Amino acid sequence: MEKYKFMEYFESQVLRKRAYLEKEWCIRVLDRPIRSEPQEGNRFRYWGAIAELEGRYLRVVTLEDRVTIHNAFPDRRFKP
Repeated sequence: MEKYKFMEYFESQVLRKRAYLEKEWCIRVLDRPIRSEPQEGNRFRYWGAIAELEGRYLRVVTLEDRVTIHNAFPDRRFKP
């Protein structure tokens, strides 16, 4: 059994809009976040540097269970 799950929204919308993203990057961020915090709507945000994105930071949003990935995108405004 895999530790993380991906919502249908992530599979059909996020990966379609951001085809350069890789699921492995999201998992890396969740396993070793630089920072995490609760988000409105019972979700959680996690940030991590991704070398393959030229060192930019990826924000990964999960549901309240912290294992179901809902969204992910490079966060231009994040400052560690």
